[in-house]
Amino acid sequence: MNEETLYKPEEIAQKLKLTKGTIYEMIKRGELQAHHIGRYIRISDTQFEAYLLKSNGYENIYEATLSNKNGETFANIGSVSICVNSKLEGNVKISIRPENIILAKGTFESSARNLLKGNVISIINNDDSAMVVVNIGIPIKALITTKSLIEMGIEKGTELYVVFKTMSVTVYK
Repeated sequence: MNEETLYKPEEIAQKLKLTKGTIYEMIKRGELQAHHIGRYIRISDTQFEAYLLKSNGYENIYEATLSNKNGETFANIGSVSICVNSKLEGNVKISIRPENIILAKGTFESSARNLLKGNVISIINNDDSAMVVVNIGIPIKALITTKSLIEMGIEKGTELYVVFKTMSVTVYK
């Protein structure tokens, strides 16, 4: 079993150059995940890394197992296989920024190694953009313009292809 370092909120505050009170507020709001051990709060390396990725715009974060097939590396998340570029092995985490994902109504020839079919399960509209959640065996978020959403006629239940390049996937331990 890998031993993870557990940090006190004060230690995370020092790393982020914030106050201890701000860290407690972030935990309370759910922005930073933490372990509650008795009366104590501890933040693991994994929880801290997830917070940093999310604060940099990464929302599609998954635990995966890497495998090699025909000279390509795949991150396997249940029945979903995502082509990645990594020298790491074994269990990893992967993340994909929603704005790096293309939604398509059909297949097309491209340099993108990941073309996964699914159905829209949720749409969150903002003024000029929409976060579209597609179930490809796992939920994945894609950020598109409201204009694209309307022109493509995307609504809950719409069948779409999720397309992204191997280089758009960040792999880390």
